[in-house]
Amino acid sequence: MRSVIPDYLTEALGAVESDLSGELAGYIPELAAADPERLGAAFATVQGEVYGAGDIDTEFTIQSISKPFAYALALADRGFAPVLAKVGVEPSGEAFNQISLESDTGRPLNPMINAGAITTHALAGAAGLTPAERVERVVDGLSAFAGRRLRMDEAVCASEMRHAHRNLAIAHMLRGHDILTEDPRTVVDGYTRQCSVLVTARDLAMMAATLANRGVHPLSGERVVPEPVVRQVLSVMFTCGMYDAAGDWATQVGIPAKSGVAGGLIGALPGQIGIATFSPRLDPHGNSVRGVSLFERFSSDMGMHLMGAPATARAVVRSHHVVGDGPNALRVLQLQGGIGFTGAEQVVREAVEVAPTEARVALDLTLVHSIDDVARRMLLEVARRLTLDGHEVYLVDPETILPDPDPGDGGRVTVVATVEQAVPSPPAVARDRNQPRPHGT
Repeated sequence: MRSVIPDYLTEALGAVESDLSGELAGYIPELAAADPERLGAAFATVQGEVYGAGDIDTEFTIQSISKPFAYALALADRGFAPVLAKVGVEPSGEAFNQISLESDTGRPLNPMINAGAITTHALAGAAGLTPAERVERVVDGLSAFAGRRLRMDEAVCASEMRHAHRNLAIAHMLRGHDILTEDPRTVVDGYTRQCSVLVTARDLAMMAATLANRGVHPLSGERVVPEPVVRQVLSVMFTCGMYDAAGDWATQVGIPAKSGVAGGLIGALPGQIGIATFSPRLDPHGNSVRGVSLFERFSSDMGMHLMGAPATARAVVRSHHVVGDGPNALRVLQLQGGIGFTGAEQVVREAVEVAPTEARVALDLTLVHSIDDVARRMLLEVARRLTLDGHEVYLVDPETILPDPDPGDGGRVTVVATVEQAVPSPPAVARDRNQPRPHGT
């Protein structure tokens, strides 16, 4: 059977293909010569599956889409405090090439505008690297996000450097505030090389999927950057990634995103998918006209708005019932779905309100597909307190959704594969392979 997703993407491209509004990035001669009719879109899941339609294998320069990834590398290489001391995280409300610096410190407002991105480039890699080594670190990092070795477009780089007067002015101002500590032209040259790396929409979708997958490349399994770095980057992308259109984007599309003046646009939906589009005509904000329209459609059609994530199911506790009777009775709280804080709170509330009188209580995770760390701790605390109240507690967990369950001081849980194993039965019936495993003290 043919997948419906490429067909959907083809249909979406067809819906925007007739929009000829917008202009090429004429201030960079090499970009002004791009084919304005190019159009493509790709989805990459956190499992590593890529779906695409249109020109998803056409190379173009990454431009400002490199900014969140270089920011991630700087945070990973230098740590949060040194980077935040040089670059803020506040939306500027201004165009990407404005000189947006804090009046008292000279610190750029965020790493998505050029002033912040130039500073971020200077912070990538370990302290003391030569400019060439720093560029190599950035290209290596971008390649790790993409999952293949990327190369630079020297013609675009040279063209941009011949017209980099505004970026050079920004860099000199940064040097005047001691935000930059080395030759401004050298830093701008390295930043321009970073922006001149060639990618495809397929690459960008996979790079976005690596962010969506908490910094782990979906195919190689390589951890490119630590998880706290990803949270920081996605947060800044959500508030600052679309420049002076960031507010409209956050409310209408609601996906952490970043655009580039070569026509690329990426979005990363945490835990789900990386998205990339390619269409070179730009709106007045410097964002791809047809790319923005595509993202608006994707968000609407598939409910991708970050703030529109479905609420925790009202039936996280699918049922609570009793198996058996008399002294062998077992109170079962059957849970379902993905459980975060709000879902775990429902379990806590249910355990309190039910106030089981049975000697045995089981938390049945058979229908649960995920439990986050906060929910894990809350469920184990429920088990601990039930133990302290005199109950024998079982965890029905055939898929090991909650590995190594240690309920802490005074707590004890016995892990079983089925509810039936928590009900007393003659020893001869027990199977060695599924023998209950006690945990705790």
